[in-house]
Amino acid sequence: MSIVSILYPAFILAILLVFIHAIFGLEIIKRGVIFTDLAIGQFASIGVAISLLFFNGSYSFILTLIFALIGATLISIATHRVEHIEAFIGMLYALGASAIIVILSNTTEGTELFNKLQATDILFTSTTDLIEPLILYSTVAFIFFKFYHRVNGFYKEMLFFGLLALTVTSSVQLAGVLVVFVLLIVPAFIALLQNRFKKLPFAWSVGSIVIILAMVLSYHFDLPTGYTIVFIGSLTGIIGALF
Repeated sequence: MSIVSILYPAFILAILLVFIHAIFGLEIIKRGVIFTDLAIGQFASIGVAISLLFFNGSYSFILTLIFALIGATLISIATHRVEHIEAFIGMLYALGASAIIVILSNTTEGTELFNKLQATDILFTSTTDLIEPLILYSTVAFIFFKFYHRVNGFYKEMLFFGLLALTVTSSVQLAGVLVVFVLLIVPAFIALLQNRFKKLPFAWSVGSIVIILAMVLSYHFDLPTGYTIVFIGSLTGIIGALF
């Protein structure tokens, strides 16, 4: 049995993750608020932690969405009111990360759960796991391309960060905070380094190659999939920037 026949649902999920995050990644880098997604992702993870601690994993999506929207709203407001926005976003990230540790500190598997929230193993995704992200990411992409460039000011900020929060709500649970960060930044960053091809299709292509390569390496060498994706993605971005 070939690796493709075994892992094709995971490959499809990987391409879906690259597809939606590259759209936001290009905009985030242009805005110069690189750690926006990381902060929102950590806030979203608070919802997952609360779900695991108090509800045995139930209500995970709604709790994750609520906290992701809180983070997105705070950043939207701060964009117009705070002078040093990157410092503010960094503090939000620290607040989210520390809150997760505090919430999970009284559980026996707290450290394991925290590591899982940072980078999840998506290698053995099933076909049924693809339904929700396929519908969600297609809807988010449609709304983004249809309405984002038609609004201005605060409404544009809220639309952008609201859609990002909705996306991160799903992808953090599927892949983890650090994987989401790498998929948002690395493909878009590499695409912006070149001027030969259109940015978004190039980001999709590079991102898909990188994440599938990382998953194949993870499968063959029995490595933690999430952290392998983060390592290969980050290394690719650094090499691309330097050479």
